[in-house]
Amino acid sequence: MTSRRYDHLWCRIGQRLPWVAAQGISTHWLRHTALTWVERHFSYATARVYAGHTDSTGPATTTYIKADLQAVATALAVMTGQPHPLAVRVEHPDRLFRGTRL
Repeated sequence: MTSRRYDHLWCRIGQRLPWVAAQGISTHWLRHTALTWVERHFSYATARVYAGHTDSTGPATTTYIKADLQAVATALAVMTGQPHPLAVRVEHPDRLFRGTRL
């Protein structure tokens, strides 16, 4: 799908759900929100890999911080509350999603 098509879909959704239009929700907004959550609950390195960013550009510290596929799978499992075969078990005393088990 093109970005134009996504924009059209969000415009139509905003017509049916006024709060979507009022908040300016879009595909980019959802991506930004998800990546912020991953960064805050896991790490900058995990959020960077989750976003699909490479180490070719960005701050020099990206040379030293790394996350693997397991870290991304774990973040996804915790965020969605659904098990993932590559996720490792994590205990969060202040877990955002209460009752979530990996």
